[in-house]
Amino acid sequence: MDNNNASVPNKPDLYLTAEPLFLSTQLGKHTSEQIAKDEVDEKDSNPSMSATRVNSPDASIHEGKESHDIEKRENDLDDIDIYDPNRLKFKLSRRIAHFTWAWFTLSMSTGGLALLIYAQPHQFPGLRQIGFVVYIANIVIFVAIVAAMIMRFVVHKGTFKTSITHSREAFFVPTIFLAIATLITGTQRYAIPRATTSAVWFISALFWGYVAASLFVAIAQYSYVFRTHNLGLQTMMPTWILPIFPIMLSGTIASVIAETQPQMNAIPIIVVGLTCQGLGLSVAFMMYAHMVGRLMSQGMPNREHRAGLFMNVGPPAFTALAIIGMANGLPDNLDINMGMVLDMTIIRPIAVVGAIFLWALSLWWFGIAIVSVIMSPPQYFHLNWWAMAFPNTGFILATISIGNELQHEGIRWFATALSICLLFTYCFVLYNLVRAVIIQDIMYPGRDEDVMDNTDN
Repeated sequence: MDNNNASVPNKPDLYLTAEPLFLSTQLGKHTSEQIAKDEVDEKDSNPSMSATRVNSPDASIHEGKESHDIEKRENDLDDIDIYDPNRLKFKLSRRIAHFTWAWFTLSMSTGGLALLIYAQPHQFPGLRQIGFVVYIANIVIFVAIVAAMIMRFVVHKGTFKTSITHSREAFFVPTIFLAIATLITGTQRYAIPRATTSAVWFISALFWGYVAASLFVAIAQYSYVFRTHNLGLQTMMPTWILPIFPIMLSGTIASVIAETQPQMNAIPIIVVGLTCQGLGLSVAFMMYAHMVGRLMSQGMPNREHRAGLFMNVGPPAFTALAIIGMANGLPDNLDINMGMVLDMTIIRPIAVVGAIFLWALSLWWFGIAIVSVIMSPPQYFHLNWWAMAFPNTGFILATISIGNELQHEGIRWFATALSICLLFTYCFVLYNLVRAVIIQDIMYPGRDEDVMDNTDN
């Protein structure tokens, strides 16, 4: 050590040696509250911090439900227990600031229910009409959510940028595209007459627009996350799959609309749909590796987030559904000698075999999620409860498709039983959603996806 530098204040090791009394005084001033205030000030001066260090798990209390310290300080809520049933209530104008992108899970689950009703192997008079009512309800719900999101961004300036860069809420941005996917497929099933040429071309245009937008989201959001966030494996949750989910559902949309498209449209739609489905499933498999590693090293997620494990059911289930639908959507009069590598007579059997293979993986994740939730049910409502509805819709639809292809009545009745369970699940989650809004368990400072609550550790 060079003693000539002992008086230089910017040398931390020498500074400690030369001025112990001064250091002690300074440490006495920096209480935990001041440190937290400095972190908030630094966040305000550097917006990119909002989605990284300040909202990282290290900046939160590791007790689960009490870990909203940053959010509470920013809103002068230090003296309020956000989990106290008798806590301070807020007006809608204040609560709308916490109306997050995760609300679109309600729309996509409702749209999925409408599709499931349409695809039921055992129909009864009036069932399709019930499905049409659910489809219309989904349109109303989607419009209402969009209006509420716009209100949030207008009334509370700066929340749009914060929401799409936040290390937790931003992962729910793609749910708006999942909701749009259910609207497109629902429109095909319930609102498009097969003989209407203009409507067929309209659905085709929607498909190509959806593919372009979802591909942009998949690339842009992951690129942003890779560049700005530092997410540890111990915090890995199935929501990390969401940015690739919309592009994957392009294949599902293609499987629904291809059968009504003219041949000149159907083949490009199926090829692009298969490509997008492959991209989505491939990225999902990479995410599965992280998810299994996280479960092996850290155990199950906190009980408040275990319902999110059902998201793992979606990718293989929707892929199984899509490849069967796209194989059936190929024109029957397609000339197999026009440069086709595969004989048309074996494409559909291969699709069924691949679907069964993927269905088994989906079943495994379904079982893992059920066991984890039963072992430790969540205590408070979160919007991630909708993961018990939408991904499982894909699982049931894939089961129905496999049963139809194999002409197996037992599989069809199994799918019917699962459909009834899903209907009850949807009603259960919807009831708890309404209740949570009324008693202010959600749309409340510190209780939504716009804060890093650390309960996913």
